[in-house]
Amino acid sequence: MSRFKLQSDYRPAGDQPAAIAALEGGLKKGKRHQTLLGVTGSGKTFTVANLIQKWQKPTLVIAHNKTLAAQLASEYRNFFPDNAVQYFVSYYDYYQPEAYVPVSDTYIEKEAQINEDIERLRHAATQALLTRSDVIVVASVSCIYGLGSPVEYQKVNLKLTRGEAMTRAALTRKLIGIYFERVAGDLSPGTFRALGSYVEIMPAGERVIYRVDLAGGKVTKIEEIEATTREMGQKHDAIFIFPARQYVTPQGVRDTALADIQAELAEQLKMFAAEGKLLEAERLKRRTRQDIAMIREFGYCNGIENYSRHFDRRKSGEPPYTLLDYFPHKPDGTPDFLTVIDESHVTIPQIGGMHAGDRARKNTLVEHGFRLPSAVDNRPLTFDEFQARIGQTVYTTATPAAFELERSGEPVQQVIRPTGLVDPEIVVRPITGGQAPTPFVAKASLKDAAQSASPRKVWGQVKDFIAEAEEVTKSGARSMVTVLTKKMAEDLTQFLIERGIKARYVHSDVPTIERIEILTDFRKGTFDVLVGVNLLREGLDLPEVELVGILDADKEGFLRSDTALIQTIGRAARNVRGRVLLYADNMTGSMERAIGETNRRREIQVAYNKKHKITPKTIEKRIHDITGGIERARKRAVSELARMDESAFSGDTKKIIRDKRRQMHEAADRLDFETAALIRDEIQVLEKEQRKVA
Repeated sequence: MSRFKLQSDYRPAGDQPAAIAALEGGLKKGKRHQTLLGVTGSGKTFTVANLIQKWQKPTLVIAHNKTLAAQLASEYRNFFPDNAVQYFVSYYDYYQPEAYVPVSDTYIEKEAQINEDIERLRHAATQALLTRSDVIVVASVSCIYGLGSPVEYQKVNLKLTRGEAMTRAALTRKLIGIYFERVAGDLSPGTFRALGSYVEIMPAGERVIYRVDLAGGKVTKIEEIEATTREMGQKHDAIFIFPARQYVTPQGVRDTALADIQAELAEQLKMFAAEGKLLEAERLKRRTRQDIAMIREFGYCNGIENYSRHFDRRKSGEPPYTLLDYFPHKPDGTPDFLTVIDESHVTIPQIGGMHAGDRARKNTLVEHGFRLPSAVDNRPLTFDEFQARIGQTVYTTATPAAFELERSGEPVQQVIRPTGLVDPEIVVRPITGGQAPTPFVAKASLKDAAQSASPRKVWGQVKDFIAEAEEVTKSGARSMVTVLTKKMAEDLTQFLIERGIKARYVHSDVPTIERIEILTDFRKGTFDVLVGVNLLREGLDLPEVELVGILDADKEGFLRSDTALIQTIGRAARNVRGRVLLYADNMTGSMERAIGETNRRREIQVAYNKKHKITPKTIEKRIHDITGGIERARKRAVSELARMDESAFSGDTKKIIRDKRRQMHEAADRLDFETAALIRDEIQVLEKEQRKVA
């Protein structure tokens, strides 16, 4: 019987059936690497979902950022509602790593703010991998960072069975032994409380409460309770409770590890003394001895991960345990799962660059006595270690790099879109034009961005794009234009506004929520021209865009490489009238390759449509898809705050806060963390006002 069952109203179409068959054939032949070259809008995720159903193995999907990972996880959950689709990313809302800057003698202490919901989802992912075989984990590059041993994590899970002998004191000790915290008030993941003969437990990976009745010195009942509403759920004959932390160390191992840390400290102090580094020696001795005392007394200290090599019983230089170790392996140790690397042209370089940066920072800390040398083994995997630990791999991208092509050979192509849409027409126009108005050329950033170009060059492309964009606006569609710098995006937007054109800009300095709101307003037609830098590439789905302009297309570099150009050109591929204007005075190699590849795909698509008598249609997507959750949350907030004011903080306020907590957790379960964070902030305001009244 199949474990993975895909549920969808759609059936594979266009190039999808051939791509699915080719990828499945490659897996059956034992190919370690395959590349799915899927153009924008061709349904790469749906193709991979079909492949997972056919291959029937646990799957790791790696994305290059949290937002994309959340989008993919939501899509896979829709495709596989009866299977375990999990989300595993860094649980920090804010993270400042520990560092030391020798030049200014500045020590920067580690500072972090942990997102409770993401931490819960990380626990849910590891627990699912250890208990189920129908698991899809969508992860960021966080999956290559250190995690506790899966063997120890699984070894100490607590099984409670109805009818077994158990006292309240014994269960309390067992829960504390697996790092649960006892509380008297509200429960959160990884906590428990004792009420008479009952013990209520909220597991680290779930947002439910298990009430265990211990009347008569045995487990008489195990009931499930909804955490927010306190509604009674199903009854259980047995439950498994996993540790509240993913780093689990047996007491015997802990004592040995502490002895090793002391020995390493003595050796490092001896070396510092020989080198005359008295300050470094005193600094290291004071900090390490304090950490040892904390671990011995409480089993934990701030920065305990820096001693992970000793607790894991690893040798110097050996890689840490990571999420990859939780996936199934064959008896010979070979990975027995499927790996999918999404947008691999971005994700692969990101994975490859993690180790070097981390190592440089740690070496500085060790050299100046802030950490023991073993701290460098608390690290992400090297790229070679990562490759050795992943299963058969499918890279998905519209623009495969040399890495993917060298390993997989000829990619599996998915050029035909189910909608019949073809790649946009590309027109190259010269940058050179007429005289620019003084207010515009006076801005230094524009001169710098154009690499000392004359005012004629800057004005020519802008004037031409404005004329084209105005025609697009008259037809009710939208235009996008990409520039080379953030300052240039701001200057160009201001110039467009002065010309009477409704325009906004987005770049990396614009906060995430505001960026999403700008994109929503753009789709609604609140403004007509969106200006950006490289944020107009992967991950934007804007079918209203009919025109994309690329200024200074002949300035070779990261933002004007063939990969960047193809990705940007793809933003016009969602509209049947989509077209792209490249402004350049010289034909670069990157432009030639991008234009050649786009025209190659376009010819195939046009021929397919003609053969099958397909009339392309612009993709239709509801506008609230981008920020629907946030806007709904805000509308609820306005109405409920109004009710709160009318009741003058009566008993209704508690109900409002309780309802908001439920909404916050629902948003987090949908992986809509922007909405969850917004509601969390509203709850804090409500609670503050309630305390004032009380």
